[in-house]
Amino acid sequence: MSNQIARLFTAHPHSVDESYFEHLLFAGTFAGKLFLAACAALIHAILPFTFEKTASRIINELHHRMHNRSK
Repeated sequence: MSNQIARLFTAHPHSVDESYFEHLLFAGTFAGKLFLAACAALIHAILPFTFEKTASRIINELHHRMHNRSK
């Protein structure tokens, strides 16, 4: 039973050649940057003269990082 539970937490990280904690750090950082991009986009929606390219720059950086992750 405990092996099955452990596998739930380690199967996907292992499939991308990471430990659980490496994956936690990568995914957590990714989520934080997405949150910042969302905040910048929301502020830009209200005040269009602010953060004109911030959200798209962050998204492009994240896409590049994810796409080149295993290389």
